[in-house]
Amino acid sequence: MMNKCKKKVIIAMSGGVDSSVAAWFLKKDAYLVEGLFMKNWEEDDKKNYCHAAKDLNDAKNVCKKLNIHLHKMNFSQEYWDKVFKKFINEHKKGRTPNPDILCNKEIKFKLFFNYSINQLNADYIATGHYARILKKNGVNYLLKGIDYQKDQSYFLYTLKDYQLKKILFPIGTFKKSQIRMIAKKIGLKIAEKKDSTGICFIGPRNINNFLSNYISKKKGNIVTINGEIIGTHNGLFHYTIGQRKGLNIGGIKGKYNNPWYVVKKNNKTNTLIVAQGLNNLYLMSIGLIAEKITWINSINIKLSFSCCAKTRYRQNDVICKIEYINDFHIKVLFNSPVIAVTPGQSVVFYYNDICLGGGIIKRQLSLM
Repeated sequence: MMNKCKKKVIIAMSGGVDSSVAAWFLKKDAYLVEGLFMKNWEEDDKKNYCHAAKDLNDAKNVCKKLNIHLHKMNFSQEYWDKVFKKFINEHKKGRTPNPDILCNKEIKFKLFFNYSINQLNADYIATGHYARILKKNGVNYLLKGIDYQKDQSYFLYTLKDYQLKKILFPIGTFKKSQIRMIAKKIGLKIAEKKDSTGICFIGPRNINNFLSNYISKKKGNIVTINGEIIGTHNGLFHYTIGQRKGLNIGGIKGKYNNPWYVVKKNNKTNTLIVAQGLNNLYLMSIGLIAEKITWINSINIKLSFSCCAKTRYRQNDVICKIEYINDFHIKVLFNSPVIAVTPGQSVVFYYNDICLGGGIIKRQLSLM
């Protein structure tokens, strides 16, 4: 007879080592565990870049070994509508979006979350993210994973307190090296499987070539900060702030014998603006304006406060001050200048290890 005290958990199984070991931990902790494999992209290019079939097979093998039932769901249409269309539209505007954050918000912690809780009657959902949840005095806080090199709280800042009550991150208190060792110890064949990076369906293809299938190329001028035309670009969506490679202007020495970097994209004039040297003042920002703000726990944003911020994944925390502009925008002022702040990317806020929330960078506040 089933132990009614046991809690049911649906874990997102990707076929990778992180979710597989996370599932093993849950079984070890005596939860009633079932897996769910999500297919988020239709492989209509016939080149199998996404390896969905192989990942599904790996997930099946792990679940068989762990004696876990595996559910399968196809969220490809929802991914196209909620994530990919926005990804393309942002690139068309000359911004650099982060699809992983949007995928977490719209697919993993909305569709997968709701389906598991409402349709599969789960008490919790779980994933293989390197993050932690602290439950204290009735409040649920999102914390960084202890492996700061793998911490994924940056991608999870859109979560809410009520969701954290129903989420488990079983591997957040471990380092990646430990997870691989455990996978080997328990005999999982995927112990040495490479981590998936970026957008799975782009695979080994050049991202610029991939985007060219969805965005028309529109050539324009590459200009210096003084307005001198020194080259031609193939479309602003090919470039991001701080980019050095692929500009094809390396032979132009300019005033200084330093490499060129993208410092700005002007969508109205279709120009790519560059300056020389990684530490040039045009690449540095004293702050930024952020929009689409979301806070994990309730914060009175109308009162200015200090915390730390990241403007990109794996960036060191930067001390900053947050100032209220209106209900849709905030100003973030850094204690020291930050390099390559990029519109379209996310700024995520922290107090020590606690992730407070974040928003989308609308524009940087430049030194110059």
